[in-house]
Amino acid sequence: MNLSPLPAIMLEPLVRAALLEDLGRGGDLTSNAVVPKDHHTTTVLTARQAGTVAGLDLATLAFRLIDPDVEMTVRRADGSEIAQGEIIASVSGPARAILTAERTALNFLCHLSGIATATASVGAAVRGHGAKIVCTRKTTPGLRAVEKYAVRAGGGSNHRFGLDDAILIKDNHIAIAGSIRTAIERARSSVGHLVKIEVEVDTLTQLEEVLALAPDAVLLDNMSVDALRQAVAMVAGRAITEASGRITEASAPAIAATGVDLISIGWLTHSAPILDIGLDYREL
Repeated sequence: MNLSPLPAIMLEPLVRAALLEDLGRGGDLTSNAVVPKDHHTTTVLTARQAGTVAGLDLATLAFRLIDPDVEMTVRRADGSEIAQGEIIASVSGPARAILTAERTALNFLCHLSGIATATASVGAAVRGHGAKIVCTRKTTPGLRAVEKYAVRAGGGSNHRFGLDDAILIKDNHIAIAGSIRTAIERARSSVGHLVKIEVEVDTLTQLEEVLALAPDAVLLDNMSVDALRQAVAMVAGRAITEASGRITEASAPAIAATGVDLISIGWLTHSAPILDIGLDYREL
């Protein structure tokens, strides 16, 4: 997978803040007391579960920010599928620094690999259909960029990064505007020609009204599989179709089979389980 890494200038503040949170006022009391200052060692990052890797750049930064002499050699890059027991990377250098950065490195690596693994699993479930798996804005505050990166590492695609990169007219917008037509017309008159407009609908009657106003995309919210199939037929390629609403890995294949273009899933970023990865002492 050709996955472009996130720039270090974006990652460093996240990792630095996490390290400072862990170091507190006195630093790593345990490692500083138990491990000789000049002791060097080699450890390995090992997968304790099968899955998909993401977050190695953040893990590397965690070690290097504690001590630039720590070297991390990656064996399985972000986006790689790994087996249980497989070595992902080796980490060599001053032992105190490695142990001090261990938890921060693993917190990022396990969390983002969990997101990538969940995304890859849902993607595999819908393989053979044309639907893409996409994430949402339901992300951990401060971690949106890296969590969305992890979705891409798992083979998924990203929805909006924020409120400023597209218009998504939802039920509350319509209620306050007074009508679907008013909401769309106001939106269209307020943004430039490069800004896409998507409208959320939850009935086929609403969809019919929206289609007459030529949106770029329609969000088909919490519709049954039968309704989704009818919605795709109604749209007939005139707009991008996105299915959303409590979609699971089990329900995704039937939804993908309706012909929708996108399946958006919030839990990929807000509650995917971690991938268990450990740092083990092992001379290579």
